[in-house]
Amino acid sequence: MNKIVNLFCIASIFAMLFSCSQSEQNTTEIEKSVPSFDEVIKTRRSVRSYDSTKTITQEQVKELLISTQEAPSWANQQPTKYYVAITPEKVKAVAELTGPNKEKIAGAPVVIVSTYERGKSGFFQGNQTNEIGDGWGAYDNGLSNAYLILKARAMGFDTLIMGLRDAKELRSLLSIPNEETVMAVISLGYRAEEPTQPQHRPLEEIARFY
Repeated sequence: MNKIVNLFCIASIFAMLFSCSQSEQNTTEIEKSVPSFDEVIKTRRSVRSYDSTKTITQEQVKELLISTQEAPSWANQQPTKYYVAITPEKVKAVAELTGPNKEKIAGAPVVIVSTYERGKSGFFQGNQTNEIGDGWGAYDNGLSNAYLILKARAMGFDTLIMGLRDAKELRSLLSIPNEETVMAVISLGYRAEEPTQPQHRPLEEIARFY
């Protein structure tokens, strides 16, 4: 009887050790699959060639946009709004309004129009607080878009922020309210080829320490 008990105890110990080993292995695999922040910023590129065979779901876009809500904004005004073209018809229609960029984003399955509400960031009780005025809305929009493109890269996607766009036609196409300023159009998809890394200016040219 004692031998049976001992064998059972030994088997239980081996099972526990195996389970712990598997758990540690699974944790390691998960950690390897999640890119670090440094990896995200180093691999993010403005992509101008997309793999048209790959798609992105609406749920994935929702996850992406939820992340943008973590971006800081003036007095938490959150002036940024996003208009997502995800059906083939709307994607094509929005892409047509991006000038020469429409050829470069032809394979992107999603195109997002980014706007901000005027009179919110940079204002207090309806009054402009300093000389920047609604420029703070554009500033907050840029912060939100930065979160968007970094989260996109962390999810394995690629983006291109475009300033060449027909704001008037986009406003009409997507029913964008007049109190919002149309800023960027952002393509979202998977890179079809590895983009080259641009040369960066020396730190001494962009920063001063006092």
